[in-house]
Amino acid sequence: MVVFAGQGDARRSMELLWGPRVVAPRTGPGPKPGLSVEAIVAAAIDIADTEGMTALSMRSVGERLGRTAMALYTYVPGKTELVDLMYDRTLGELPSSFSSSDGWRAAALALADALWDLHLRHPWLLLVSPARPVLGPGEFHVQETLLSVLATTGLPLSRVRWVVSALFNVVRGSVQTAAESRQAARETGLSEEDWWGARSALLGELVPDLTARFPTVARLPPGEPSDEPYLEREARLAFEAGLELLLDGVETAIVRASELR
Repeated sequence: MVVFAGQGDARRSMELLWGPRVVAPRTGPGPKPGLSVEAIVAAAIDIADTEGMTALSMRSVGERLGRTAMALYTYVPGKTELVDLMYDRTLGELPSSFSSSDGWRAAALALADALWDLHLRHPWLLLVSPARPVLGPGEFHVQETLLSVLATTGLPLSRVRWVVSALFNVVRGSVQTAAESRQAARETGLSEEDWWGARSALLGELVPDLTARFPTVARLPPGEPSDEPYLEREARLAFEAGLELLLDGVETAIVRASELR
């Protein structure tokens, strides 16, 4: 399932993304408090976090708020605009600054960790394609934060922008495997350990010459014992390794740039 942002009315979507959001105060017993864009978006995020994007609809959000779906349309035109708002608001959770007191690399590592955690808290973010940016304040906030951290490398912004894209892709690609590992266990009712155990035994039985046929694969060292699910642990290690290689490349680029001055 891939969700493309920006499918709704362009003007209305941008107005909702950039306009003021006021939460109506609760007044205790009596008539139901007024709805707000902020309350609707918060309820939608909660549904996506706990039940997944397949459970998200204007009706389910209305039920969460004790209202009908029709009551929401005064505030948000439809589900497509709602997804834009959810995505952008969630990106806004990324901290706005990372200390550079220990150098740009330490700040970049901390930023990448924060992005990893953000996507694991809200795995549905991975279903929203970056091919059509939302162009809201949350998305600009992430871009500004990434650029400001990596600009301290001293590299020209024309090159830093590509480092930003590479770092974001390292995070997104690795964390997707971790998020899907968790999702698979929930939705199938079968633990990762049990799944791998059954199929590993069958491989040994049905393909006795597996090692001879795939010798390089066979040379891979076994993973270290851990209480974490195998794929989630492997995804985290791939994330750390990919990030290390990327930042090593940035350091090499910094050295080369200094030699040309």
